[in-house]
Amino acid sequence: MQITFAKILPIAAAVALVTACGKKEEKPADAAASAPAAATAPAAGSGDVVVKIGHAAPLTGGIAHLGKDNENGARLAVEEVNKTGLEINGKKIKLELVGEDDAGDPKTGTAVAQKLVDAKVVAVVGHLNSGVSIPASKIYSDAGIVQISPSSTNPDYTKQGFKTTFRVVATDAQQGPALANYATKSLHAKSVAIVDDATAYGKGLADEFEKTAKASGVNVVAREATNDKATDFKAILTKIKGKKPDVIMYGGMDATGGPFAKQAKELGISSKIVGGDGVCTDKVAELAGDAVSNIICSEAGLALSKMEQGADFDKRYQARFNAPVQIYAPFTYDAVMVIVDAMKRANSTEPAAILAEMPKTNYKGLIGNIAFDEKGDMKEGTITLYEYKDKKKTVLDVVKM
Repeated sequence: MQITFAKILPIAAAVALVTACGKKEEKPADAAASAPAAATAPAAGSGDVVVKIGHAAPLTGGIAHLGKDNENGARLAVEEVNKTGLEINGKKIKLELVGEDDAGDPKTGTAVAQKLVDAKVVAVVGHLNSGVSIPASKIYSDAGIVQISPSSTNPDYTKQGFKTTFRVVATDAQQGPALANYATKSLHAKSVAIVDDATAYGKGLADEFEKTAKASGVNVVAREATNDKATDFKAILTKIKGKKPDVIMYGGMDATGGPFAKQAKELGISSKIVGGDGVCTDKVAELAGDAVSNIICSEAGLALSKMEQGADFDKRYQARFNAPVQIYAPFTYDAVMVIVDAMKRANSTEPAAILAEMPKTNYKGLIGNIAFDEKGDMKEGTITLYEYKDKKKTVLDVVKM
């Protein structure tokens, strides 16, 4: 869960707030042909054509800070494109970001997806969570609208056979093994306990970690589940304490991962806690307190500090939003730019034309080179591992997948 600026002239009529993991079904072969027409209404008081891009993520609830970060990245991209100017097929284009709050909830997420389709967006950046992206993807597929998730890492998201699903992060099939390999090779773990929050993201990541750990000969002494709204983990942790694992793996978000680590320390558990991108935030340091020094975590992409243009992006982002980048703002920024790149190559703002160009994407963005395989996953995946020193995230290692 889980990440990217110069002061920008405000755009006229800036729209709404925006934010940032399925039963398998095949999209009809002619879905793209039946895609809705692009929302190309003349802008009030100008000759520009308004083209809507949707964005969805949680803006309320325990991980709203991550959703807002994703929204900000997408908004910055839209504002910068509008400032530079965009012309498609001889027409001046003005991008409009249509943002929706999916609350990190699958049911709300599908309603939001339909709302965006009805608003005639030409493409969607989102959702943040795999548990929301997966059910929402059917709505976008039926409408023939491109969906690019900046932060959904569950492999199932792109395994449904839909031609409209893409992501600009690595998957848990890469992130889970990277964490497990670090636990065994660097932390020399012989035994592990695994806890997940029972979401598509948390359980999926924990499953991938467990497979690799077992294949390495590690003894899984406990496998427990909580939920993504939990606040008290002491019963689970007390049970784990008696097993004396070398490492505890937690699959979930920072809103629960921070208290989990804090309560583990209060119970005298000294095991290192490893977690994925949902935990790997600045916020987790606030939630875990001193126990954050016991956390090792990963991000399903390159660290902002390792991005070639990361420092400049961070400067522009902070100047615009007066807040630091959390995780995936650079990824939402690039997702918007990939959509714009597809428009340019298609010389069209029609959803079907944008979709047709997506498999041919070869775009150098903030996060690196972006190209998709046949499922819509990144051809070049990167996992960054972190520890916390003085409550600040510090890069441990970068693993190219």
